[in-house]
Amino acid sequence: MRLILALLFFITSSFVSIAPEWGHNYKEALQIAQKENKFILVNFSGSDWCGPCIRLHKEVFVLADFTKLANEKLVLLNADFPRAKKNQLPPAQQKLNDDLAEKYNNKGAFPLTVLVDQNGKVIKSWDGFPASPVEFIADIQQTIQDHQ
Repeated sequence: MRLILALLFFITSSFVSIAPEWGHNYKEALQIAQKENKFILVNFSGSDWCGPCIRLHKEVFVLADFTKLANEKLVLLNADFPRAKKNQLPPAQQKLNDDLAEKYNNKGAFPLTVLVDQNGKVIKSWDGFPASPVEFIADIQQTIQDHQ
């Protein structure tokens, strides 16, 4: 029985990893990206109402390949726009998210994932839930390689 559990753990750990830490402050993300020579991956989500947003965080951003890429090359930044009153953000955070949306998501797309460089310049964006999580991660990785 222990062997089976150990094998199951090994197999699942190959595909799913501990989710990397997401920041919530654009200025801090820029500072980290500049200091560590990384790109910023901005994700606009509706954590309590947007099904594809929830799936993206639960099914893609926890994959081992994404975690590895994030740890090596990315500063992660989440701009959340919850709707339920119980999930409302503090006014200061809401202002930060609104300002970020004005800069990178003026059409209000959810989910929207935007890759920006250390200066805040948009490199590429992805609208919606990816058809293939593996291809999505590979596309982020290739885009980074093309811009280094």
